[in-house]
Order: sequence, then C-alpha cells, then structure tokens
Amino acid sequence: MNVTVEALRLSVVGSGCVLLAGCAALNRPEPVTLATSLAATRCTMLTAASFPGVRVTDALWVPAGTEQAREGNTPVGKPLPEHCIVRGRIDERAGSDGKPYHTGFELRLPATWSGRMLYQGGGGNDGIVLPALGRNTGARGTVDNGLQRGYAAVSTDAGHQSPAPVFGLDPQARTEHAWRAHERTATTAKALIEVYYGHGPERSYFIGCSGGGRQGMMFSQRFPDYFDGIVAVAPAMRVAEGASIAAAWTTQRFLEAAPRGADGQPILSQALSDADLKLVAGQVLDACDALDGLNDGLVQDVAACRFDPGALRCPGAKTDNCLASPQVDALRAVMAGPRTQSGQALYFPWPWDPGIAGSDWRRWALGTATAGAPDSRHSTLISGALGHEFATPPDPGLTVLNFDFDRDPDRLKAFAAVYNTGDDVELAGFRRARAKLLLIHGVADPIFSAAESVDYMQRLQARHGGTGDFARLFLVPGMNHCTGGPATDAFDGLDAIERWVEQGEAPDRVEARGTRELPDISRPLCPWPQVARYTQGDPQSAASFECR
Repeated sequence: MNVTVEALRLSVVGSGCVLLAGCAALNRPEPVTLATSLAATRCTMLTAASFPGVRVTDALWVPAGTEQAREGNTPVGKPLPEHCIVRGRIDERAGSDGKPYHTGFELRLPATWSGRMLYQGGGGNDGIVLPALGRNTGARGTVDNGLQRGYAAVSTDAGHQSPAPVFGLDPQARTEHAWRAHERTATTAKALIEVYYGHGPERSYFIGCSGGGRQGMMFSQRFPDYFDGIVAVAPAMRVAEGASIAAAWTTQRFLEAAPRGADGQPILSQALSDADLKLVAGQVLDACDALDGLNDGLVQDVAACRFDPGALRCPGAKTDNCLASPQVDALRAVMAGPRTQSGQALYFPWPWDPGIAGSDWRRWALGTATAGAPDSRHSTLISGALGHEFATPPDPGLTVLNFDFDRDPDRLKAFAAVYNTGDDVELAGFRRARAKLLLIHGVADPIFSAAESVDYMQRLQARHGGTGDFARLFLVPGMNHCTGGPATDAFDGLDAIERWVEQGEAPDRVEARGTRELPDISRPLCPWPQVARYTQGDPQSAASFECR
C-alpha cells in the first residue's frame, strides 16, 4: 500500500470502530457516515490504491439520486444513495491461447456505510462485471438491493472478459472461474473497504443464484471464514457433471417427441406447446394441490406429490385434452432424470410442480425457435460450457445434441472434481467459524433440480445429526430458476441471513409474496422438511399458514 493510500486510511474519523480487532467482538456492525465532500475526495484518491496484482482503473463518485438500479433497460426501485464506484483488474496476464485475461471487479462504497460487505455472485458463464448493487434474492433481487441498505457491494467477471465459453480452452481461466478469481475479488474488496473507511467490514455476506449459488458453496468449503453468512439460491452444485448431463438428456428426449420442420429436422420448441404444459400443470394441481389443506394453485407438500403423465396419454389422435404417446414418454423420461443404458442414474429426478408451465421452464428446456438450431438455454449456454470448459481435455464439438450417456460422463469427472460443490458435507471450517448457510431452491427449477438441494441437506443432517444451528433449506413452490413461475418468488434472503448471523434469529419462516403470476398472495417459505399448511383465515395471506 503506498503512502497516499495509507494516509487516507488513517484519516478516517467518526467511524466508532477503527481497529478491526475491536470490531470483531461486535454483534451488529457500527455504521460509518462520511460527509459528502470527504467521501467524494476519498473516492477519487482510491485510484492510487496499490495492492499486489491489483490495478484500480476507475474511481467515480455518484451523487445521491442520480443513478437507479435496472432490470434490463427498465429502472427499478428507489434512486441509489451517494456512493463511490471502484473498478479494477486483478492478475492481468496472457493466456495459453494468446489472449489477454484478468479478473475484473466493481466495488460500490456508500457514504453511509452499515459496516457490512455483500459479495454479489455471478451466473452462467460469467465474463461480465455486473453492477455491484448487492442483489437480494428472488424477485426482490435488483429492486431491494444491499447498496440501498448501506452495504458495500462487490461483483466480478470471474476471470475472463466474455460470456462466450471459449475461455475454457485456457487452463488457468478454468481455475479462475472455479474459485481463484472469487477468492482474489473477495480479499481485494475487503482491502479497498479498509482503505476507504479505515477498517474492513465487520460482517461479510454472500448472495448468489445458479452459478452464483455454486460460488457461495465454494466459499463455504474452500474459504470457510471469508463470510459470516452465505445465501445460495438454486446452487449449481453439480453443473460440471450431473446437471449438464441432465440438460443433454432433456434436449435429446424432447427432440425425439418433436415434430419435424420443412428441413426435416425436429423442432425442439414444439415438442410440447404452451397449452400442453398448462394441461400438465393443471393435472399436477388436481393430484397434489390440496395436500397442504388448501387448493390455491401451489403444491406445498412436494414430498407427498405423486403424479404420472401417463394419465394424459391420448387413447387415439392428439387432442387439446391429452398428450400424444411420444410426448408422454419424453416427459416421463425427462422428469425421471438421465440414465445410462444399464439404468444407472446420472443426476436427480425433478419434482412435479405446476411451475412446469412457467415461461422460464420453457426457456431452459424447450426454447421458442421454430426453425434452425434450437435456442433453449440447455442448447446454448449449457451446451457451450459442456464442450469448452467441463470436458477434459476441451472438446468444442461435444454438445447436448451428441452427448453419449454411457461414454461421455467420464470426460467430465476431472473438472467436476475442481468445480462442483455437492460432495462436501463436513463443512468443518465453516462450522468452526460459526457461519450460517441458507439454501433456497425453486421446486420448478428446470436446470438444477430441487431434489439436489434436498439430497445435500439430507446428507448434511445425517452427518451432523441436524443442521438447524448453521444450515437451513427453503423450497419455493412454483418457482423456476432463481425467480419467476406461479410462485411467491419475492422474499428477503438478505434480511434472513443478517438476522440469523447478527441477532441469533434462525429463520423459522421467510415471508414471501407473489409477483407477476400470483400478485395478490403471500405465503411463508418453510425450513425443509416443514411445509406451509393452511390453518384458518384469509387464504391469500401468509398469516393463515403454519410451517409444520
């Protein structure tokens, strides 16, 4: 650290907690408020910050109310508070493929700081530095972000500069994506926070979904004392092996049931129409909705739900009220999960849930393309990662379309051992640090089965004789991947993990509200294996339900 930055760090006054050792004993962090002029000056000075392998490229002051969070091109939520945006590069290098690489990051530092840091997990193939707003969980993610609550928030591109999967051809980029870029981003963010405020974060949290959920699980295992609390939503714990194999299985089985276009090729998106999926969803509701005591469009008692699409098989020609035999066979095979020819399971089955009719389920499993190559996310995102990153050695020709379920799984094992996070249920360092793990998973997730998170929790509980003091799982009926679907998908995971860590209030229920598809209802999300059951009162209100 150079003299200018050291002088800046020592100049912090009025924080109420200067020495990190003194802060560690606190339960709730002590807030820091910097005058606007001082905060803006310190922001500009951060361009002088110097750490090994780290280069700050920008430090910009954002006045209060001049910037707003966005979902796509749409501004959402309240205007952001005054804060400093720091952008930089870590470990710039030339790859074995001759291309330049680095770990890009963005850190946002509010003038009124709560003393907390939130690491915002990424997703997909990463490769983009998303605005470091400290995304919350579910549909509250961008709107109700950590920056609004005074968190310093950080995000990263995970060590490469494009979401295209070709970075997987560089061995070091694979390692960066798996874990190293995240470790470097976390330590760099904490160091810059110390420079800016005079001490590091007194509480550190992680929230991520999908690939971001995997990153959270990775931290709990490789760097267990980095975060006081981790919220992992739909964690991609076995994406480098099982879930990618399942994506190939789903694609190939639905192609077998798909009608052919003018070019003679099957049209994946038409294997099941929207009406067909709504028909299936309706039958699932008929079979399982009332198991929780109320017909309300949500299947709360997932474990008790029994459904066989064979009941929808047309006795003759296909009609609007039934499914053709190839559709039934494909749907049954897909939901049962991938297998070898000898019957060995290669991933988990999927729960039956009315969220199968959600738009996100189609986006992943079927897509919408009516000509040319399929555009499902299985056929694009997962297919690209499969051959470029997950296979060892890389094989860009390996896709979900030509994956062989007997021969090719072994090609994924080497990188899965580095990338996947589904095996470690010891969590010795994490428990020793008294950190908390909150798992959340949509029951109708089309890429990572909720059964995978249930399996992890079962193994965790079997190993430790219960986990309520450090790990809990919440299933979200109807929810697709991370958000969406006929679900109460707006819930405050950040508040839940903060209360658990700082006030000792383990979440016995998490209040959730519906958004687009169920806008007028609220429900409690319950810690697995408990289920939200209707007692009495307004069926629209969470207050009328108990977790038991």
